[in-house]
Amino acid sequence: MSHTPTDTLHRPLKDLRISVTDRCNFRCPYCMPAEIFGEKYVFLPKTEILTFEEIVRLARLFVRLGAEKIRVTGGEPLLRRELETLIARLARIEGVKDLTLTTNGYLLPRNARALKEAGLHRITVSVDTLDEEAFKQMNGRGYGVDRVLEGIRKAEEAGFHPIKINAVVKKGINDHTLVDLAGYFHGTGHILRFIEYMDVGTRNAWELDHVVPAAEIVQRIHAVLPLEPIQPNYTGEVARRYRYLDGGGEIGIIASVTRPFCRDCTRARLSTDGKLYTCLFACQGTSLRDAMRAGADDAELLDLIRSVWTRREDRYSELRTAHTERAGRLPKIEMYQIGG
Repeated sequence: MSHTPTDTLHRPLKDLRISVTDRCNFRCPYCMPAEIFGEKYVFLPKTEILTFEEIVRLARLFVRLGAEKIRVTGGEPLLRRELETLIARLARIEGVKDLTLTTNGYLLPRNARALKEAGLHRITVSVDTLDEEAFKQMNGRGYGVDRVLEGIRKAEEAGFHPIKINAVVKKGINDHTLVDLAGYFHGTGHILRFIEYMDVGTRNAWELDHVVPAAEIVQRIHAVLPLEPIQPNYTGEVARRYRYLDGGGEIGIIASVTRPFCRDCTRARLSTDGKLYTCLFACQGTSLRDAMRAGADDAELLDLIRSVWTRREDRYSELRTAHTERAGRLPKIEMYQIGG
């Protein structure tokens, strides 16, 4: 393994998130609002998207630099054809301790077993609400929640356990369903994580008034299902953990807006077209794809990745918390291009 680089805030490179497609079958308003990403929207052509071979090559290099965890994202990653082939190749990289995938779950019923057999370690499914009308509004396509819940059941049958469930909370849309969602997964062994509505990208009309603060989320659930805080599993874990006092499991709260965790962030992000981004809220990336296709060898690519990381100084959420209005107007990469 090459020496693990650290950035200007002494944060090591430990995690790699790989977006395998910029396409999605949902139109969630916090990521790909339907009024912008309509039927005529032009996504990346195949020639600009990283091939499986390119993804695996870059993943190996990131692991050599210290990355131990790889998360496959999108867009919706299950839209990428033969994804299980990529998963199998990533699973064989020596040094990968955690290989996981985030999905909206709609295509999971037919893919869960193949992903498990390919070597995927864990899976995260997005379920913003169990309320049928709110769910249809949140996914922007009018899809019902039952298909996603079936995907979770199929994933459990395939051997994924615990499954993490992500719920983005937007005031006035689904915040009235928080307790019901917690109750549904209480006692199942799965880990529900509530995510404050974030200003990812520039097209979701984010406003601070739409955010339900983490403290309020905890208070609402605690009033019905009493909670207590517990220690993180590891340094840099983004979710603050709470467990039910009755032994019914745990939940997590991801509070990028009200409780930034920038100082412990160890995540690098690889976009669908092969650009390296060092923050979810970044406005510029460095093309590793272009370097590869121009003939760069592994040593040159390692130097390029290392040079980007050692210059890293990102702490957007801390700056946003201090200067919300100004930060909200800065140009940023869209979430569907680099995953959540």
